[in-house]
Amino acid sequence: MKKTFSSAAVIFGMTGTPCAIAATADAQPSELNDSVAIELRGVEVTANRAGVKTPVAFTNINRETIARSNDGRDLPSILEMTPSVIATGDAGGGIGYSGIRVRGSDGSRINITANGVPINDSESHNVYWVNMPDLASSLRDIQIQRGAGTSTNGAGAFGASINMLTDAPSYAPSATVSASYGSFNSNKETIKVSSGLFGDHWSVDARLSHIGSDGYIDRAFSKLWSYMGQVAYRGDGMSLRMLAFGGKEQTYMAWDYATKEEMKKFGRRYNPCGKYTADNGETAFYPDQCDNFTQHHLQLLYTQSIRHDLTLNATLHYTKGDGYYDQYKTDRTLTEYGLKPFIDKEGNTVEKSDLIRLKNNDNDFGGAMLNVRYLHDNLSVVAGGAANFHRGNHFGQIKWVRNYIGAIDPLQQYYLNTGRKFDSNIFVRADYDMHNGISVYGDMQLRHIHYTITGMSDNFDWNTGDMALLDLHRDWTFLNPKIGVAYNCGSHRAYASWSVAHKEPTRDNFTDSDPAHYPEAERMFDYELGYFYNTNLFSLGTNLYYMDYRNQLVVTGQLSDTGNPISVNVPDSYRMGIELQGALRPVAWFDWQVNATLSRNRISDFTEYVYEDEWKNPISIDCGDTPIAFSPDFILQNMFNFNAAGFEASLASRYISSQYMNNARSAEARLDSYFVSDLSLAYTFRTLPSIKELRLGLAIYNLFNEKYYNNGYAGAGYYIENDKPVIYRYAGFAAQATANVLATVTMTF
Repeated sequence: MKKTFSSAAVIFGMTGTPCAIAATADAQPSELNDSVAIELRGVEVTANRAGVKTPVAFTNINRETIARSNDGRDLPSILEMTPSVIATGDAGGGIGYSGIRVRGSDGSRINITANGVPINDSESHNVYWVNMPDLASSLRDIQIQRGAGTSTNGAGAFGASINMLTDAPSYAPSATVSASYGSFNSNKETIKVSSGLFGDHWSVDARLSHIGSDGYIDRAFSKLWSYMGQVAYRGDGMSLRMLAFGGKEQTYMAWDYATKEEMKKFGRRYNPCGKYTADNGETAFYPDQCDNFTQHHLQLLYTQSIRHDLTLNATLHYTKGDGYYDQYKTDRTLTEYGLKPFIDKEGNTVEKSDLIRLKNNDNDFGGAMLNVRYLHDNLSVVAGGAANFHRGNHFGQIKWVRNYIGAIDPLQQYYLNTGRKFDSNIFVRADYDMHNGISVYGDMQLRHIHYTITGMSDNFDWNTGDMALLDLHRDWTFLNPKIGVAYNCGSHRAYASWSVAHKEPTRDNFTDSDPAHYPEAERMFDYELGYFYNTNLFSLGTNLYYMDYRNQLVVTGQLSDTGNPISVNVPDSYRMGIELQGALRPVAWFDWQVNATLSRNRISDFTEYVYEDEWKNPISIDCGDTPIAFSPDFILQNMFNFNAAGFEASLASRYISSQYMNNARSAEARLDSYFVSDLSLAYTFRTLPSIKELRLGLAIYNLFNEKYYNNGYAGAGYYIENDKPVIYRYAGFAAQATANVLATVTMTF
């Protein structure tokens, strides 16, 4: 299961290539080996893809690499060996709720698109990969741009952009069947069929997948189903693609994590989610403590070549999401849920009781994108825009109350609010080849957001004795310029750039924040400087970055009661570092790839606010200059790859230095460093009758049985003792699986 990642440095240079030729080579690496991608690239690539003349740091992952790594684990696991990337997972085994961080920035600050269409949820800005299980089986390639990147649709990129392209329409009939099975009853079954070209113009492609796992963490099971369908028409100078993809998931919650004390008592796999005390006094766990969600993505992609130097691309898209959390809550105050206290059989007034609640989301997201590309001689210009609308209904229901006496409606609703968001942008991008391999680059985006939340919150207002009212109306207008210069000549590539990025707060920043510290929009100045050298034998590259923030929203380490991180604005903060990459290819059957990131991530003069109870009676602590939460100072990733006569082997290792889960540098909130290695083996048969290719694979994850945590939460509070506040701190840790295996078989016809 060889993982080969092509950075801009590794794939660019060819020894002896004239500067004039190198400077105009703007194709992506996956396109160089994919004629279909070249023909249809205009739809997805020109608006947001970086090329060798774009002065940003980027990494491309081609279809072959994705396929080799795709054994059922979530997409963040496929990306985790790229520079500055850390993948996390709640269930501990790579399947289920997972996340990704780039340069310390979490998923809500990474702009993720599929064929240029925003995938991030418009309100939370998160991407829930369980809603799109096995999307990797339908991807042509992925580009990760670190830093502000190029102008794109959706929320602003404050750590990176991840641009995914789905499979190009087929030219030849084919069918693929694959299956995986391994530790924790993890399994994946996928069927893909392609019609090939028929009627000289048409093609149809389809995929069905199922992924399941019991999870490493207790009860952290996943039941995931997904699909992908595509109908394409190709004519003279035009292409039209109609595609749909999506999935349905049921995932048992594991986001409460466990404290080290709980793990010492009950084991590393302990899961506190759904815990309650039964009527007989014994500890029990609610079996339906699950997230249930269905999501469908519809896209219509059109490309028209107006003339040889001018191409038009247009996209219509719609996403429908609907689902709910099913949660057991213990000892809850009834009035917080619209219920009245009751008199029990002994005549006691009961104001608190156990209950089961459903928290529902019903989302609609749609819009249109248009861009044109002009390419003539030494000048390339892309101009375009987009308009997207989101409506999200959020409502809660009471499913059950223990021993309740009184009137209660089935699935009684206790809050309802609606978020509406209109997001529009226009942009123009250009690069111009000057002489001797030097090109200049400019990118300007104007973005406007109108966002409202109205209705009743899920938070109870004790001052009014009712659910807190939401009446939010915000408008933001952002101007995001980017300029840079690049040098491409033979084996050399160098660039320098300066970018400005803005980002609006998320829904949770408003609804789960301290009312006395409402969130503000963020701004970032991104400085990038890179140099790469590549020959047939080896390649070396370095990228220096400095990301200077104003009002950055940084996570506190605390979680809301639905598992989302809570963030606060800090006036001044920065991320700076150096990303190093190298590869050695001494023989055709072996290569060695390595990358490392050394960084410094700091908040200037951070003030921590500690509360007595639910935003009440805050006290402040001056922490001075502190590390930003979830931002390790050192990441090292190393791969040894072997490939000969159908046999493949890869040993991939990653080291993540220690990091804090809050911004107060408290020892209780520290994630220790860890070093993890994965061994992948595979053999491909290509001479079997009736089968084009048969591939057998085996992956051993966490080969050396490292016991580590890659995520968690941390919080603090205080109580009064002898008229003085006594601060206490707490933390939960996401334990990851010890050594585990996944075996895969893939047949292509």
